[in-house]
Amino acid sequence: MSNASPQHPTAQLKARRRWKVAIAAIVVLALIALGLLVRGWHAPPATPAVNHSYAEALEQAHNGKPGAARVLYQQFTRTDLSDIRRAGLLAELTNYPSAQALKILDGDLKRPAPLVQQAAIDTVVAIVPQAQRSLLIGPLLDDPDQGVRFSAVRALLGLSPDDVGLYYGALQDAAAQYESTLASQPPSGQSQLQLAKLFVNGGDNRKAADALELALKLEPDNIQAGVAQVQLLDQQGQTDRSRQQLAQLQDKHPQSSLLQHALGMWLLRHQQNEYALLALAKAVELEPENIAYRYDLAVALHDLQQIEPAQRQLEDILQRQPANRSARILLISYWKQAGQLQKVQVLLAELEQLNPDDPALQQGQ
Repeated sequence: MSNASPQHPTAQLKARRRWKVAIAAIVVLALIALGLLVRGWHAPPATPAVNHSYAEALEQAHNGKPGAARVLYQQFTRTDLSDIRRAGLLAELTNYPSAQALKILDGDLKRPAPLVQQAAIDTVVAIVPQAQRSLLIGPLLDDPDQGVRFSAVRALLGLSPDDVGLYYGALQDAAAQYESTLASQPPSGQSQLQLAKLFVNGGDNRKAADALELALKLEPDNIQAGVAQVQLLDQQGQTDRSRQQLAQLQDKHPQSSLLQHALGMWLLRHQQNEYALLALAKAVELEPENIAYRYDLAVALHDLQQIEPAQRQLEDILQRQPANRSARILLISYWKQAGQLQKVQVLLAELEQLNPDDPALQQGQ
């Protein structure tokens, strides 16, 4: 009896220790499980699977293949894209507007990557109506990067004060900074051309004219500056001088598609539509791949009731650029006006294959 009595407390102590260890282990496991559960509550949603490579998605979007919008949007969920690749995707986004596209743009405008932000600004200008543009771009007028600020200025310069809205003061301040920066640089044709645009927007046509004269003095063959000078003279009511200036430029650069297009647009402004068609057609002949020239020719043809030639120009654009949304939407409109509803349905079906969330489909275009 005397030998057994001390063993009972020892056995009890060991049992208690085992229970304590077991309970501690259970508590630790419970805490780990709780931690994992809480982490799961706060974890971001899983990134959607990206089923196409960057090159495949870019090619599909650029060439207007079925499903283009979906694969393009998927690429924007990637976290391994370089800035230059993301900017390339944003350039393609111009043909695929939707609510999802606006979310992508809003995010990339806020992304601290100037190359991406500037590409997003260009896309906003291409797909967002003027009255809504400042809501997206306006905050960038205070961006810490100077290049981004000045890109925002260029994007908003042509808007009315009502369209600029709450950002009117910020735009004036940023435009003044832009002007000061350009003026402090060694003068060049490009810098003077940008200055002239700022001066025109500010209503100082005299300074704008001086800037353009300096641009042409520095770079006598700068056709863009020459065209800007023609437009400024025309806006000031100096019709004869502007036409003479344009004729002199054409004599100097007879094979310039830019000058032929500028002549066509000048003639349209002065209601000389039939002559304008000749100039616009010549611009397309000199530069067949310039889609903007071909689009303007189509509009001018349609305005002169030359319906079928206008449609052919737009069809040509879509042959060259199947993803070109502007040409597709305009051709749908022209065919609808002409009562060619079967062709309208074909184009709408193609548009739905490209981008089922396109606003034109939602509006019953």
